[in-house]
Amino acid sequence: MKKLLLTSFSIALIMALTAFKTVEGPVQWLTFEEAIEKSKTEKRPIFIDVYTDWCGWCKVMDKNTFSEPQVAKLLNEKFYAVKFDAEQREDVVFSGTTFKFVPSGSKGYHQLAAALLNNQMSYPTVVFLAEDFSMIQPLPGYRKADEFHKIAQFIGEGHYKNIKWNEWETKYKSPYASK
Repeated sequence: MKKLLLTSFSIALIMALTAFKTVEGPVQWLTFEEAIEKSKTEKRPIFIDVYTDWCGWCKVMDKNTFSEPQVAKLLNEKFYAVKFDAEQREDVVFSGTTFKFVPSGSKGYHQLAAALLNNQMSYPTVVFLAEDFSMIQPLPGYRKADEFHKIAQFIGEGHYKNIKWNEWETKYKSPYASK
């Protein structure tokens, strides 16, 4: 009987994990730790989607923005894309500092989320880090695919390093122009 329960549990767990993977969509999401590890062998900027499970606009951005093929392609090719739950309870060690969950009210927040968002806990917020992990830009609020693509391309292709946004924006060729 115990073997049967364990087997049933294992099958249910595998099915749940498989279902979770298919919900993720076309972006190859990493944990924060995986992105840091990958950056040791190939330097890329890091894109972090800071979200919470209860955030409705976070879910809409997952569905409408991150699942859009041009956005997913850009995130997969130019960044290490990270999904970070601002209320996760697991510690994260980064640059010699251990970031922890801080209980507050009925929920709480993670210290790394607070650091990434400059203590402006607003969801969704996306954060762009340079190859050396320095902050490029936190960007709060929902973004549609076309608007997000423009911003992500500006940062992902390194344009932010040598051209002002207003000037680059006039040169940007949107993949959505004919849509």
